[in-house]
Amino acid sequence: MQVDLRSDTVTQPTEGMMQAMMNAEVGDDVYKEDPTVNQLEAYVAHLFGMDEALYFPTGSMANQTAIKLHTLPGEQLICDKWAHVYNYEGGGASFNSGVSCKLIDGDRGIITAKQVEAGINAPDFYHSPLTSLVCLENTTNKGGGACYDLEEIKKIREVCNQHNLGLHLDGARLMNAIVAQQHDPKEFGALFDTISICLSKGLGAPMGTVLVGNSSLMKNAIRVRKVLGGGMRQVGFAAAAGLYALENHLDQLKADHKKAKELENCLNEQSYIASVEAVETNIIIFYLNSNKISEQDFLNHLDQNSVRISNMGEGKMRMVTHLDYTNAQHDYVRHLLENI
Repeated sequence: MQVDLRSDTVTQPTEGMMQAMMNAEVGDDVYKEDPTVNQLEAYVAHLFGMDEALYFPTGSMANQTAIKLHTLPGEQLICDKWAHVYNYEGGGASFNSGVSCKLIDGDRGIITAKQVEAGINAPDFYHSPLTSLVCLENTTNKGGGACYDLEEIKKIREVCNQHNLGLHLDGARLMNAIVAQQHDPKEFGALFDTISICLSKGLGAPMGTVLVGNSSLMKNAIRVRKVLGGGMRQVGFAAAAGLYALENHLDQLKADHKKAKELENCLNEQSYIASVEAVETNIIIFYLNSNKISEQDFLNHLDQNSVRISNMGEGKMRMVTHLDYTNAQHDYVRHLLENI
């Protein structure tokens, strides 16, 4: 039995999704004439109660576009030290927008309003870059799928308003947070200037991210996407997959979260595990007891039994449950972990 728990990006399109893709009506999206893309963008904008949305091939491109829309070269954004926009987007903030990142030492990738306020550079102190943007990530990737408390986001919004800062949400796994905490997407739309919603992680689409935001910012989003090489043609086939996922796969996220919690409980019972971070959604972060087993021996054992997970470095191991992780695979993995 082959089991891939490296990421929730490894899923294959479901049968229903494939049918939606094959039957999609398409046009040239560079001319904004792809009806399925237009439908997806309108759907997401309405879902979050925001003005406009734009379809991107990748989440990194959507985040980088948002940073570009909010900042000018030489300015600075605030984010957690584990933020995706800093760690996993190839230095794009500096390369594409000419901005630096002030890293905040948050808790599992989550920062507070007090930390944000303390991180803002004095605007009249010209020796420091001007702070212009705050980037949050929900759920947090390196933080193990942790979710922001909505009340803390409201406090961060107040700080941004007081200091005239933009607020962007990297919502790569935002739908996981919304399902886990039973929020209305419009609650997030009311707090952020821009939000990126990835369709290719827990939702199971093969590609695509939608950037949604207020019209004053989004009017330039298509220009930035063009500069970054993101213009696409008959891409409605892919957009149809994303639309199908939003309409049909949200309930599956609950099952992913349940399995992740069961894996957390299983790992906590094993003597070779030093610790497991609290599981809130579909990501399990854990550390090995080096006196019991080495990282290499552990990973080799899993590999020999056809189970793949991620080694994030510094002793941090990661498993991610997803749409293609079946009940039979779940039983197999738990049995394997219990018998190392």
